[in-house]
Amino acid sequence: MTIYRFSLQNETDLWDAISKTGADERSFPFFNRKREVISFLLPEIDFRAANALKQELLSRGGDAIVHKNAIEGSVPRSNVVIMGTLKALRGLSEKLCAMPYWGLDRVREELEVALAALAIRRWELPIPGRERLSLGERTKIMGIINANNDSFYSGSRAGDAGSCAALASKMHEEGADIIDIGSESTRPGSSPLSSEEEADRLIPAIRAVRCELPGAIISADTFRAETAAAAIDAGADIINDISAGLFDDGMFPLLARTGNPVVIMHARDVPDGMHRSSVYGDIIGEIVSFFTRRIEAAENAGIDLGQIILDPGIGFSKDTGQNLRVLERIESFFTLGRPLIVGHSRKSTIGRVLGLNDPAQRLEGTLAVSAFCAFKGVPVIRVHDVARNFHAVRMIEALKGENL
Repeated sequence: MTIYRFSLQNETDLWDAISKTGADERSFPFFNRKREVISFLLPEIDFRAANALKQELLSRGGDAIVHKNAIEGSVPRSNVVIMGTLKALRGLSEKLCAMPYWGLDRVREELEVALAALAIRRWELPIPGRERLSLGERTKIMGIINANNDSFYSGSRAGDAGSCAALASKMHEEGADIIDIGSESTRPGSSPLSSEEEADRLIPAIRAVRCELPGAIISADTFRAETAAAAIDAGADIINDISAGLFDDGMFPLLARTGNPVVIMHARDVPDGMHRSSVYGDIIGEIVSFFTRRIEAAENAGIDLGQIILDPGIGFSKDTGQNLRVLERIESFFTLGRPLIVGHSRKSTIGRVLGLNDPAQRLEGTLAVSAFCAFKGVPVIRVHDVARNFHAVRMIEALKGENL
């Protein structure tokens, strides 16, 4: 007999274990609750609540990381990282029903929301006038087209409507699930366009792509409500707003009326300050809080939660280390319960890590990040090189044992 480590990384592994041992298939949900250790960070918890959480989790086979002085009460509050299996965390939530003190009632409410969100891995986004967009069953590819000659990467530039249609057709054949078209460059140092200039470039490009690909999903990259309205009329299905509705207060009411999905991206001071690095205390926590506020603002404007996609904004208002941190902790955003888009393709963070100044040299770095995102279960990646990223993602999904 030779013992070897047996991975229970995903549900396919668990089914394999049940098959190998001859266990009752009905036991799957019970073992699945014990398969994976899950961790959550709880900010600024009363020290008494922190100690209680630790004791309750220890009794369930889990644990909690708390401030070293919380046990003696010499600090009033502590950040707490709780960890345990799904079964342990659900057991903790049930126990907290009988502990409505020290803020533990709020902890229970937040924990229940987070646990429920983690269970959501499939989304059906309504698109007016066509079938719903299904996200989550695999990592989908959003191909980037820039209807200008000023994008930081020349491979995405298409200076006229005909070129946009030709490039979109090529991307579609290579496996793009969504075509994202923008006309205003967001590279550092680029000059902002007027709303008229943006529309003059973007709208004909969208019309041409819609004519070339009647069934394709088209995303319009704009933070102006007037341009977004014209883009939707021209055939766009999704609005990709890098300002998260903050630049133009007409954006959210527009999308509430039309019902089109919206990508809410994290950045600061769009467009003037979005390329300046920012200071963050806890960058993940601050982005999560930003998304929570913008989702609330969108819903208050009448946008249905089911229309919202989130983008953590790689390369926007973040330096290299912060961008890497966001990617490393990408699963943190799953607790918001909405699908994610990650746009990392050929960006300067890859160039700085690899010492490559020319975006044309950053393909391999891009593919590495794309593979990482696919491994982590990110629903959509936004890239320039569709065919190569498609292959990288499909290979990762094969290694994860997912159906292709």
